[in-house]
Amino acid sequence: MGTGLTVVKCGGTAEVQAEAVCAGVARLVREKRPVVLVHGGSAMVTELAGRLGVPLGELVSPDGTVSRRTDPATLEVVTLALAGKAKPALLMALARLGVPAVGLTGLDAGLLRARRKTALRAVVDGRTVVVRDDRSGRLSSVATPLLHALLAEGTVPVLSPPALAEDGLPVNVNADRVASAVAGAMGAERLVLFTGAPGVLADSSDPGSLHAEYRVREGRDPAVGGGMTVKLTAAREALEAGVGDVRIADGRFARTVADALDGHGGTRITAAQSHTAQRR
Repeated sequence: MGTGLTVVKCGGTAEVQAEAVCAGVARLVREKRPVVLVHGGSAMVTELAGRLGVPLGELVSPDGTVSRRTDPATLEVVTLALAGKAKPALLMALARLGVPAVGLTGLDAGLLRARRKTALRAVVDGRTVVVRDDRSGRLSSVATPLLHALLAEGTVPVLSPPALAEDGLPVNVNADRVASAVAGAMGAERLVLFTGAPGVLADSSDPGSLHAEYRVREGRDPAVGGGMTVKLTAAREALEAGVGDVRIADGRFARTVADALDGHGGTRITAAQSHTAQRR
């Protein structure tokens, strides 16, 4: 089933037009091209946390990478926002387009397994501290049989965090890296990470500075900041897993979505050095 598979990540920022992404997914389905849709929901998480009075925080690692602070209350909000609001909105949009889809989290049938990060190093007020109560994790495996079965029936899986940790409890995992792991595990031909920007920019304040191609390396690129850092990490992991075409693309317009799904536009991510492709 892996032949021709596209894994699409619909970014969760307010700038990304989920309707446009769903329209692109619908076109792939009409063309009999299998597709898995992975999503986040950062804007909805922020909005719901505000309504519930749950303060949100961030962790800044010593290398400058920024991630969501996931204490138990935040994990509840993330789960509610993704499974209860972001996912139903995508499913309804796909239904309006005539696409049969099933909403899943990583907890369903143990689809996503992760190792909980029991000790995180973070920089607070210039000092490096260790955070031990965070409920975030690092993906360790993707169970693909259910996804393959749904695709074989002509159904689009719509997948999001959380994942299941070793202790049997949920943990938050990054949705870009979920999309990358799914693409690698299923032998996808293409991974497209849709975001609220044209792609990878040489200057984040200049939309015209788009990299048509970006060679990703291990470690953090100091010229790239914000949420793009983890997208590049996810892209590199997908390349190392054997995914042939990996793109970070503009999810704000129907035209840019269509171009990226056809293998054009956005930023094509390539490896800085050759890796031996290892398909799982």
